[in-house]
Amino acid sequence: MLYINGEWCKALTEKTFNVCNPATGEVIDTIADGSTEETKLAIQAAKAAFPTWAKLTAKERFNYLHRVAEILRSRVDQIAILITKEMGKPIAEAKGEIGLAIDYLDWYAEEGKRIYGDTIPSSSPDKRLIVIRQPIGVVGAITPWNFPIAMITRKLAPALAAGCTIVMKPASETPLSAIEVVKAFHEAEVPKGVVNLLNGSASKIVGAMMESPIVRKITFTGSTEVGKKLVRQSADTMKKVSMELGGHAPFIVFEDANLETAAEGAIASKFRNAGQTCVCTNRIYVQKSIAEKFAAILADKAKNLVIGNGLENGVSIGPLIDERAVQKTQQHVQDAVGKGAHLIQGGKQPEGKEYTNGYFFEPTVLLHATHDMKIASEETFGPVAPIFEFDTEEEVIKKANDTVYGLASYVYTKDGSRMFRVAEALEYGIVGINDALPTVAQAPFGGVKESGIGREGGKYGIDDYLEYKFLSIGLEG
Repeated sequence: MLYINGEWCKALTEKTFNVCNPATGEVIDTIADGSTEETKLAIQAAKAAFPTWAKLTAKERFNYLHRVAEILRSRVDQIAILITKEMGKPIAEAKGEIGLAIDYLDWYAEEGKRIYGDTIPSSSPDKRLIVIRQPIGVVGAITPWNFPIAMITRKLAPALAAGCTIVMKPASETPLSAIEVVKAFHEAEVPKGVVNLLNGSASKIVGAMMESPIVRKITFTGSTEVGKKLVRQSADTMKKVSMELGGHAPFIVFEDANLETAAEGAIASKFRNAGQTCVCTNRIYVQKSIAEKFAAILADKAKNLVIGNGLENGVSIGPLIDERAVQKTQQHVQDAVGKGAHLIQGGKQPEGKEYTNGYFFEPTVLLHATHDMKIASEETFGPVAPIFEFDTEEEVIKKANDTVYGLASYVYTKDGSRMFRVAEALEYGIVGINDALPTVAQAPFGGVKESGIGREGGKYGIDDYLEYKFLSIGLEG
């Protein structure tokens, strides 16, 4: 289904596409396949709704967002099953994601009340200088499949709290979660045109967003390659952009760290969502004196992860999203082993009839990884943990920063001074210190270098949906 100007509708051509379960290969639903014309209608609806929505008080917008959060809160179990069916993550992870999605709604419902301006001291006694902040206008939002509900509310909530209206394009792999979110907005009686949902051709829908002068901001989460393309296209209409792009996170373990804690952190960071997160660990750097011991602990923990359909009890790691993801993961493992890495756990697709129709790959641990391997520079987006060795703090900082990416990084140490030295030296937007899961609604999320532009989350996340306006007032008499 498409949702345009407060109405659920089919595509104008009545074309549809299938949504499949990556654990079983079965078709779980058929969705309307929208295109350019539907996008233009949605943009016009958002434009028409913007003046009224922007004029609402922060309290009024709070009430709408609060109602949406309550509706989603009442449906966690139902929506979690849907997330697991369409993208594969275990049901417990799906419930956790919904919790984060609701957190964003709760946070920005409140944050909208704190859009402050300034009074500036005048250089002239007969003037008063004031700065106000106003919503930027119609927003185009493009979201990924790996967090199909949290990435939506992380964009929707601040945009709407700021007074913007929005046209959304979720990933074609996971449209059902987006539909459930928009159902909540519909039931909360959010005014027509404020939220619009388009499923279908990414090139046509996003192309229409980029070409439209009505769309004043684009917010995108996805690959760096696509992000760069969108930034180039945005120049034609001078759109404001925020880009949350690829990552290649280093996970640094110093010899003074608690190895059990560090290994648990590496498991949580690397194998959550089967390694399909932009902030998941890509390179594990371990000080040489403890490398063998740490590798053994990590491999033992990885071996005990239960692979399977995320709807089944006890499953801790689900499928990859599609066959291409499996092939890329396998290629990275083969390349690393061929260049000298030691395969100490996993390294292949699991055997058994329960895995035949799904896109599964074993949790994999490699020791003695080196920087000439593909896995050292390319984002695997799969459950492979390569261990690199280092001697000194200076050496590991240099190696960790040797990438075009700069989204998330992780450091495990008990040395308080080292925590700050390393964290400040790492060229990343996020540093988890003895913390493998740092993402929360109230803190900024985003990267540096080729990992993106702007921040989502916390008080910082609403800034990209606002413009500053300077009022210079001359006094009479």
